[in-house]
Amino acid sequence: SSKGNNMAAGPSGTGTAGAASLCRIPDYELLNVNSKVFCVGSFGSLWREKLEKAHLALEEGEEVVQVEQQLATQLELPADMVEELQLVCGVDTLNCTEEETNTEVIPENTELVTLAIRRKVIEKREARLVHDRTCRQETFDYEHEMQTVGRKPSHPEDSIAAGEVILTINVYSPIIFIKHREKKPHHTLLMLGSQKLTELRDAISCVSDLQIGGEFSNTPDLAPEHISKDLYKSAFFFFEGTFFNDTRYSECRDLSRNIIEWAESHDRGCGKFSTAKMEDYTFNDMCIKVGYPYLYCHQGDCEHLIIISDVRIAHRDDCLDKTLYPCVIKKPWMWTRKCSVCKLFIVRWVTNNDSFAPEDPGFFCDMCFRMLHYDADGNKMGVFLAYPYVDPGIFN
Repeated sequence: SSKGNNMAAGPSGTGTAGAASLCRIPDYELLNVNSKVFCVGSFGSLWREKLEKAHLALEEGEEVVQVEQQLATQLELPADMVEELQLVCGVDTLNCTEEETNTEVIPENTELVTLAIRRKVIEKREARLVHDRTCRQETFDYEHEMQTVGRKPSHPEDSIAAGEVILTINVYSPIIFIKHREKKPHHTLLMLGSQKLTELRDAISCVSDLQIGGEFSNTPDLAPEHISKDLYKSAFFFFEGTFFNDTRYSECRDLSRNIIEWAESHDRGCGKFSTAKMEDYTFNDMCIKVGYPYLYCHQGDCEHLIIISDVRIAHRDDCLDKTLYPCVIKKPWMWTRKCSVCKLFIVRWVTNNDSFAPEDPGFFCDMCFRMLHYDADGNKMGVFLAYPYVDPGIFN
């Protein structure tokens, strides 16, 4: 990944390289890892000028008519003869046998070496298979794919415009998550170039936004009124030297101010930073690098890497309903933490300084937590602190 390639390495000595890598400080950037800076809006305009209307068409019928007209012009043939040529030379005429071929079954008498190898692999797998289970990750990916590929809008006004720019954006796990934080994106989204940065901010799902503040050991039945996302609405994106702050609500604060003041307090070599309002900018207004790690920060100090891996023009196999954007196309399966007592149910409570728990912190499902820490009348027993626990597996 671009994040991994940008990690620090010393110029010669292994000690320097090891120390820099341990601190995760980028000393330099490898060449040819990311693209040069370009404007997304100009990228779309240039391609719309270069491509023909047939290539930009989002409806299949439009392209077929235009291709027929091009063939008739280039070959100098009448329209009826072009139609006959397309019928005779079509894909449906490539089948040599009269019998209907099932592409899901590998024939026994095949002479193709690749099919023979494939059949042996399948037979070996079936012989070793004990439980015929579908991989949850494959099922999860398939669900996301079905939500996006080829979706047509219910109303014509919801269709995306021909030549619309689509960006593939990878959002990585928070920096505090050590496992997979540099290798596996937390989720991958498709964004339209005409959408605002605030729409990406609202589409990013993070467990930090769902945390419930407060200690509830004395009042476990008290339903919390707000989650962290309702209380702390401030956030910013950092793209190419500019902090794009979310200022849509009166409660929002400028989280980038401390960073800018720190950078300007001494000559730290960071360059001049600027600020802008997130809600005033679309991706078409942005100048970015493909493959370069940017930053999304929310909840004060919950930081995510943002890497834009692709910028392209929309085609007919994309989701054509603009109301479904930004749409998640990939999300890894998150393992859930089970109760430390019953090992069956998902953790709902985490305790500290718990006289009943063998370890600190202790993790409990709701049933085990109440049976262990409260009597039949609901009175607290022992000494402990209890906090609601939000499991990352809720995003599954």
